[in-house]
Amino acid sequence: MLTELRIVLSMAFLRLLAGTIEITAALLMIKFAKVQTAVKLNALLGLIGTIILILVSSLGLIGVSHQVSYNKTILVAIGVILIFIGTR
Repeated sequence: MLTELRIVLSMAFLRLLAGTIEITAALLMIKFAKVQTAVKLNALLGLIGTIILILVSSLGLIGVSHQVSYNKTILVAIGVILIFIGTR
């Protein structure tokens, strides 16, 4: 149970971190008020968002791996990989 709580807290922390980065980037876009800077920040957010998605999904898979069959775990992992490929 303690391990599960750690995983959930880690997942939540990563999502909070991602949200904070998103809000900071939005404020920087407003501050600089230049399209070029906004596009660069947006590209960086796309990269960070994808990394956060993979990390959170990996933590979730680790958390449920003992509860879900091997085949279903593989299917979820393939789904995450396809999302990653689709966002490139």
